[in-house]
Amino acid sequence: MSFAPRDNHEAQVQFALERGVPAVIGVLGSIHLPYPSRAFDMAQCARCLIPWTSNDGMYLMEVDRVLRPGGYWILSGPPINWETYYQTWKRSKEDLEAEQRHIEELAESLCWEKKYEKGDVAIWRKMMNDKQCPKKSTNICKSNDSDSVWYKEMKTCITPFPEANGANEIAGGQLEKFSDRLFAVPPRIAMGLIEDVTAESYQEDNKVWKKHVNAYRRINKLIGTTRYRNVVDMNAGLGGFAAALESSNSWVMNVVPTVARNTLGVIYERGLIGIYHDWCEGFSTYPRTYDLIHASGVFSLYQNMCKPEDMLLEMDRILRPEGAVIFRDSVDVLNEVRKITAGMRWETKLMDHEDGPLVPEKILVAVKQYWVGSTGNSTSSDE
Repeated sequence: MSFAPRDNHEAQVQFALERGVPAVIGVLGSIHLPYPSRAFDMAQCARCLIPWTSNDGMYLMEVDRVLRPGGYWILSGPPINWETYYQTWKRSKEDLEAEQRHIEELAESLCWEKKYEKGDVAIWRKMMNDKQCPKKSTNICKSNDSDSVWYKEMKTCITPFPEANGANEIAGGQLEKFSDRLFAVPPRIAMGLIEDVTAESYQEDNKVWKKHVNAYRRINKLIGTTRYRNVVDMNAGLGGFAAALESSNSWVMNVVPTVARNTLGVIYERGLIGIYHDWCEGFSTYPRTYDLIHASGVFSLYQNMCKPEDMLLEMDRILRPEGAVIFRDSVDVLNEVRKITAGMRWETKLMDHEDGPLVPEKILVAVKQYWVGSTGNSTSSDE
């Protein structure tokens, strides 16, 4: 997952998405990143210009929160290799040396071990559990839920490791190697940390989504091909849709709505990616950046919270021309959606559930038409 601020002159996120690489608009500021704890195996800063030593190391503490035990942090750019570049950076040797020393001290307080430094690159590794930490920090966050981060301000405290029984045990649970990780029972579920989800219900969810995706492929044979490279699942649940795709031609941005059960940690433990989001707000991306949108139950979820036309207009904004949308919801909800899309230059088709017409849940398939303004609306000097 890549993120960068919105930039009119150098739209890095837009460029990444147009290349088919996962990215969102975002900043490391005063609010927590919209990701769960222990989400990433590796974090990288390549001349990202984040002042790591500012605010008592708060930004590095946020990286620590989203980094898995045993994960790596890679830093390239200032102040690494300051001896070579201090004149280019127009900073004094003393200033850069002090900054690097401060970063080293912060990393040690976070229970990170420096593994490598050569040339312009330095690499740290987060310990596997708190029993491996040579020094115990007293500045531990008191919150019991390090995954509850939506619109919450960051604090200068260290996210505690989950409990580990032995010095060599990975805190939070051992993950399988990918792609076995995709269908193995995630540690959060195995430990009973997700309400009303068991290993059995998780396996059943996988079976259901394999059946759903097979039905989608019968409807649209381009699913899983390079035609739909950038995919977003608006209500990802346990990540079953993305896992069932099993296509190296596509990647899925799994969105866990902030009003739904918090399952994003499970999605990351499956080796998938995703983000928290409230669909009553605009999504953190540029226009026309997704090829396929999957919306299962999302309009039922947001009934009486925000207007469906506002959600549909945001979907239209982020969908590329000739991109597709697959809705899965109750027939009443889909009929309302279909009325609105009739005025959006979308072609739609309502279809029965794969188990037959007696099932109240239906499928609505839509394609955004490619169109431009008519010559009658032109403002050119030729008119």
